[in-house]
Amino acid sequence: MRRPVWMVAIALGLIAAWSIGRLQAQGDKVTFSDPNHATFTEMPNAGRAGVSSATLWGDPNAGAAGTYTKFVPGWDAGWHTHTADVWIVGIKGAYLYKDEAGEKRVGPGDFLRVPGGHKHWSGGDKKEGALFYTESSGKFDLIPAK
Repeated sequence: MRRPVWMVAIALGLIAAWSIGRLQAQGDKVTFSDPNHATFTEMPNAGRAGVSSATLWGDPNAGAAGTYTKFVPGWDAGWHTHTADVWIVGIKGAYLYKDEAGEKRVGPGDFLRVPGGHKHWSGGDKKEGALFYTESSGKFDLIPAK
């Protein structure tokens, strides 16, 4: 069954409006941050102790945001999902990732995208932990997998 062209146009328009709104919500100023000078606080919605973050833009408790995130050495999130898409860039140590396709070690300069709803396991390197930049398309949550 073919969808009318106007329905596709409306869907594309809504996606474009959301993208523009997301960019405009970040303001028109340049943002610079150094993780060595950022103020980290414990993340109560991370499932268990050992995770801290420093917000660079947005509000991870309410919507789209960019943060520096730290895992203590050996931190284990268990199997879980997130409602929103999450993008990760490694800075120091290694963010450890596992799903049905295998394991990945996200080290300094490496990039990983996890689609919302995708079941995975994550943790920090046993010796160094992990420091990484995280960006999410919506409110951050951690939903334990069943």
